[in-house]
Amino acid sequence: MPPRIWKVRYLRLVRKVHRLIRHRRLRRFEWWNGIRNRLLDRSLWHPCRDTVAGGMAIGFFFAMMPMPMQTLAAAAIAVRSRVNVPFAVAACFVSNPLTEPFIRISQFRLGGWLRENLDVTVPRVGQLSLPQGVADFIIGFLLAGIFLAFIAYPLVHAFSAILPDTLPIRPPALRRKARKSAN
Repeated sequence: MPPRIWKVRYLRLVRKVHRLIRHRRLRRFEWWNGIRNRLLDRSLWHPCRDTVAGGMAIGFFFAMMPMPMQTLAAAAIAVRSRVNVPFAVAACFVSNPLTEPFIRISQFRLGGWLRENLDVTVPRVGQLSLPQGVADFIIGFLLAGIFLAFIAYPLVHAFSAILPDTLPIRPPALRRKARKSAN
């Protein structure tokens, strides 16, 4: 599929989400207005190299966390960090119902391997020490989340270097400012 089709589909998705966020039934809720204003910031929706890399890193980190509503947490952190929200949410879908069991088993095994071979201590909660199985799982999902976040960032930058027209370096607003200052 050519990159132009990707861009058209992405822009359609962004328009649909913006319409949902601005829906008139939601406007009557005061708590929603503050969230809506932050979500409608266009710079959070335009893909550029740095914002997509940050969004993917946040999304992959939350994809490895065993928690409900990973996408909402990733979107909230993406808005707060001023990175691309759709890519942060999309990266959370790495852990879907089909891949979830394999991810959790590998996290458990990774934590056990780290605890045994690298002599990682078992975390303590107050005066209680966690059982080894729980400690293995906690170490495993934290390390997997951090590892995927650190890997996603340079991979997006490498993708942008290979295909610069698909993922530009700067967001559109900064490109316009650069053109005006050059003229």
